[in-house]
Order: sequence, then structure tokens, then C-alpha cells
Amino acid sequence: MQKKTRLSLIEKIINEREISTQEELTVALTEMGYNVSQSTVSRDIFDLNLIKVEGKNKKFKYAKPQVSKSETSSQIINLFKQVTVSMECANNLIVIKTLAGNASAAGMAIDQMHLQHVVGTVAGDDTLLVIAKTNSDAEMIIKSLRIL
Repeated sequence: MQKKTRLSLIEKIINEREISTQEELTVALTEMGYNVSQSTVSRDIFDLNLIKVEGKNKKFKYAKPQVSKSETSSQIINLFKQVTVSMECANNLIVIKTLAGNASAAGMAIDQMHLQHVVGTVAGDDTLLVIAKTNSDAEMIIKSLRIL
């Protein structure tokens, strides 16, 4: 299966079903006749910038973020504020804790803010690492993020 087709199918699945885990998504694809590995699904989730949002019965499910590249900066800032739990500075690193499954969304928001002195971002499930050029740059960035 071509990647573009698979990504479209994943979007269709998460719009029609409440998918909470990569395993559930892998099973759903297999049920539709597409055998993929969990690692492929993991990369696809990252490529689609999927986040986890609260679904029925307080259970989290995968969803597309509501912010696209063409959206305004205020919407990007709102997305960042909605998913951020805490921020800590450690030398030239900023560790941002997010709601479960939302570190990629927070990273996307920071990337789209084009903050000066940010070298890059690395997202896990609920933790985002922002790398600054220097320690003082990290302090300046975290102050800027806290006043959003």
C-alpha cells in the first residue's frame, strides 16, 4: 500500500471510530486488508500530526489537530496553551509537559511560531523537548511561552 493511500485511510478510520492506541489502529487496518507493522503506524501518526483528544467515556482517542499551516498565529497559540501542562528550563533545553498524546501538537505549534533561537523540537507522547542555542536563549524562550 502506498503511504499516501495509507494516511488517507488512517484519517478515515479515526474519523469513523474511536481509536485509542497504535495497536487498535494496526488492527483496524488489518481488518480492512492492509497488513502494516506497529512501527509503520507510529510513523504515520507522527506524519499526520495526530493528537489525542477526549472521546466518549473520558477515553482518549486519536484526532487531527484543528490547526493547519494556514491558520492564524492566535489559533496556533491557543492550541499550544490548550495542550501544555508545564514548562521547565534546564540549561539550553526546555522540557514541556503536555496532555497525553499532545507533545507533537505542541511541537508543531512551536515550530509554526518560528521562535528566534530555537534550534529544534523533539516530541514524545506527553513531553516536548525544545532545544535553544544557549542557556540564556532558553530562558528567554520559556518566558515568551509563559506569557502567551
